[in-house]
Amino acid sequence: MRPPYPPSPERSAELRRRFAEEARSERPDLSALCLLVGAEADGTLDEAGLDAAQIELDRLAGQLPFRPGGPRSWAVSLRELLGDRCGFRGSAADYQRLESSLLHQVLLRRRGLPILLSVVWMEVARRAGAHVYGVALPGHFVVGFGALEEQVLADPFDGGRVLSGSDAEMLVAGATGASLHPSMLGPAEPLDVVARILNNIRAWAAARPERSDVSLWAVELALLLPSHPARLRYERAQLLVQRGDFVEGAAELEAYADVVGAVDEPAAERVRQQAHAARAMLN
Repeated sequence: MRPPYPPSPERSAELRRRFAEEARSERPDLSALCLLVGAEADGTLDEAGLDAAQIELDRLAGQLPFRPGGPRSWAVSLRELLGDRCGFRGSAADYQRLESSLLHQVLLRRRGLPILLSVVWMEVARRAGAHVYGVALPGHFVVGFGALEEQVLADPFDGGRVLSGSDAEMLVAGATGASLHPSMLGPAEPLDVVARILNNIRAWAAARPERSDVSLWAVELALLLPSHPARLRYERAQLLVQRGDFVEGAAELEAYADVVGAVDEPAAERVRQQAHAARAMLN
């Protein structure tokens, strides 16, 4: 998907202000953050569209039975509603589409990456009163219901299939070749979920050099999260240079070199040389 147009600079600045404010709030709202990511990607997503997506999540939650029971009952109810009746699920082809990482598009298409489908599951279940959370298994995101001692896992990418212990072990082994460790089953924090979504978007764009615009806004949103790797500043600087913004790119490289210099002066000097080369491109 290539949006018909990106948001205007003024709209983008407002979206980023709201994104940063929400990310730094006491209880960040996962759906709001995901929708702001979508609005940064797609200039057609206006305020009415943002509201419509939230209303759709509310509508879906209203179709769930009232407090169906324990964790397994919740998982089955979500599978029957979202997977069986509504047709939310994923396929290999979804990994090739940017809209698979945009919540408003996932709600429309009912297709997406595991993590975005899990966001739908979590937000619908949360609105209905379930104890629900994301579980960031290596290589595959799923949803957990209930306390850890009675945890039930479901795989929204597979239509909400309720997983047995061996199913989860096979998912991890298939993705990484490693064994499932209990530490992998803990709840993922909302900001960690958003960071992982932005990582997916950056990976999608990195494979498509013509979409460096997507790489840039995804990096810039990730930099607005309260906690992020310092190396993202280097990635942003490289993107600016790649896109022809040599002055700002060089300044960012020099700023990153100052940070790196405290721990690795030879690496900092290499970055300063990159900054010098970027400035030379102006001549």
